Amino acid sequence: MPYFEFESSKCIPERKAHAVVKGEGEDITHALPQGYLATIPGTISERGCAYCGAKHVIGTPMKDVIHISHGPVGCTYDTWHTKRYISDNDNFQLKYTWASDMKETHIVFGGDILLKKTINEAFDAHPEVKRMTIYQTCSSALIGDDMEATAREVMKERPDVDIFVCNSPGFAGPSQSGGHHKINIAWINNKVGTVEPEIYSDYVINYVGDYNIQGDNEIMVDYFKRMGIQVLSSFTGNGSYDELRSMQKAHLNVLECARSAEYICNELRVRYGIPRLDIDGFGFEPLSDALLKIGRFFGIEDRAQKIIDEEIARWKPELDWYKRRLQGVKVALWPGGSKLWHWADVIHEEMGVKVVSLYTKFGHQGDMEKGIARAEVGTLAIDDPNELEGIEAMDNLEPDVIFTGVRPGEVAKKKNIQYLNAHAYHNGPYKGFEGWVRFARDIYNAHYSPIHQLATIDISKDVIQTEKGCISRKSISDVNFMEEESENPNERAYTGDYDCVSRLRDKDYSEYFPKSVVA
Repeated sequence: MPYFEFESSKCIPERKAHAVVKGEGEDITHALPQGYLATIPGTISERGCAYCGAKHVIGTPMKDVIHISHGPVGCTYDTWHTKRYISDNDNFQLKYTWASDMKETHIVFGGDILLKKTINEAFDAHPEVKRMTIYQTCSSALIGDDMEATAREVMKERPDVDIFVCNSPGFAGPSQSGGHHKINIAWINNKVGTVEPEIYSDYVINYVGDYNIQGDNEIMVDYFKRMGIQVLSSFTGNGSYDELRSMQKAHLNVLECARSAEYICNELRVRYGIPRLDIDGFGFEPLSDALLKIGRFFGIEDRAQKIIDEEIARWKPELDWYKRRLQGVKVALWPGGSKLWHWADVIHEEMGVKVVSLYTKFGHQGDMEKGIARAEVGTLAIDDPNELEGIEAMDNLEPDVIFTGVRPGEVAKKKNIQYLNAHAYHNGPYKGFEGWVRFARDIYNAHYSPIHQLATIDISKDVIQTEKGCISRKSISDVNFMEEESENPNERAYTGDYDCVSRLRDKDYSEYFPKSVVA
């Protein structure tokens, strides 16, 4: 087993089992770090907690819901407004956040009265919203507040509202992933099957495990509708509370992020007999395969192929433009869970970049297995890295761009390394054919940024060249190209709109759906 030991972690020898370098001819039987274990005492983890995994990742993207945290206001703030979970109802769930704001007094005497007061105040402030989710925190869990009883009491007094309670305190798992499991099971136990939906298509799916980061979900749903498929519910990006209560009527569960949402798909299969189909919406080839798989399931493969042909004809010249300019650019893939393996090989194959490292902070062993299986030889794979290990990896590997979150990204910038936000994106969406080109454009813009190159100059000693005049990204990226290579008529840079999502919300799908539905 080719374990990798960080100099910064030699004082914690157990950390050696959490990093490997993939060697020639090795697979997951040779190169697999230990994952999803409790953080080793003495190492400063950057993991999120189980409460964060339940509320921040899965719960909050539900669009027509008041989301309340029963605990200190700091927990609420940490899980609000840091991911771009947009929605087609004017981003209601992004604009507001609610907390019972527990204090020391409530820890001593109980917080039930406070919670009921908070619930009623929230409903009174937003009388048009009749749905609510309540999330448990460590504080309310430790004192044993009965949130379900409080919710039942309010629903009895307000018969037009419905409330979902998620008991997922921060200590409920070693990472955010523990919270994913908690909310998946709570939702199917308490809410699925409580609404009967209108079915208007012969092909009905639940789209599961997508959270509509900058519109990812809406891009994919557009493809499904163009195939004549009714999307009964989206779990949970841009998802409606009541639609998610009717998941039992779908013919197929289409699963995107297996890490966060396979639990509810598995239970829907066991309880309602709904099959599960895993797909990948990132990259031209994986996305094409995904649409064809869904088409084959329903016997409408020709519809899927028509969309693929149209989209590739439109966007492939632009992806090719970036691929030629990104050849050999070194990237560290440090996202979180499923993007670890969704992106591990396809960004190399379709964009030309070289992945030198991958890590996960709140993934499972399965995420690391898939990531390493797809990664290139020589890739450094790390489970639950701390900041010192991340800095050491940057020094040793010298990546050009890092895909990660805000906190590690700020450290990377101090090391004069560009980063792209892998959690909330810089200029997404990144799913779909056009989205994949946007991703390539963001990598290109980051790596060839003239401002970034200026930022690496030490003005106390370095000479600042002033004779170059105006420098653009293209003048940097194409410096070694012949003119005919630089101006290849069969390729072009991104030509899409800044907002490629809003226009989909009024799109006409009446070719396959009744006019009363698409109106």
